[in-house]
This record gives sequence, C-alpha cells and structure tokens, in this order.
Amino acid sequence: KMNAPPTFESFLLFDGEKKITRENDTKVPNAAVFTINKEDHTLGGMIRQQLLKDPNVLFAAYKNPHPMENKVVLRIQTTSDYAPNDALMNSITDLISELSLFEERFREGLKDKQEGND
Repeated sequence: KMNAPPTFESFLLFDGEKKITRENDTKVPNAAVFTINKEDHTLGGMIRQQLLKDPNVLFAAYKNPHPMENKVVLRIQTTSDYAPNDALMNSITDLISELSLFEERFREGLKDKQEGND
C-alpha cells in the first residue's frame, strides 16, 4: 500500500472532472467512445451486457485502460437510424429498472426469510 493513491480518488470526481465524456469513432460509422470516470469492471460489464440486449446495437465493448486508472472506456456502434448516445441512455434506464426490481425481490425474500415463510 506504500505507493497506493488515497482511496477516495477511486470514486470522487475532482473539480472540473466530468463523469462521462464522448468522442466520435472516426474509423467506424455510427460509433462513439464513452469514457466513464471513477468506475470499474462492475459498471462496465453491466452496461455492456445491457447494450448487447438491444437489437440496434451492433457492437458494445468496454475496457479498463489500466488497473490504477479508475475509468472505463466503452465503445458502442449502432444501426444507422439509432445514435450511440440513445443506446447508452436506454441501456442505463433499463439497467436501473432491472436493479430496482432485483432490490424489491431481494427485500421481499429477506422479509419472508426473517418471518420464517420460506
């Protein structure tokens, strides 16, 4: 732990640092590269999986450029009538819904278990 940065640097944005930035992919049509700061494989993998459920998403992948960098780089390519921004926003919205449902079912299961109704 001698050379490790302070732990808060892994999740707190610095002044002027954006949570997410977007660049157009100039090599591929209808593609963009999103950099999500202060995140790791947990979110990267979840968003990628959600994007791949969308039939208008042709390609979705992510990488963590370096283990010491707390960011995820997400590359998305979509069909010609569907913007990568929309694909990302829709996938995040759907993920939030799925996670809310998961939380609700988890809480119900926990309550049933505590009441002895398993």
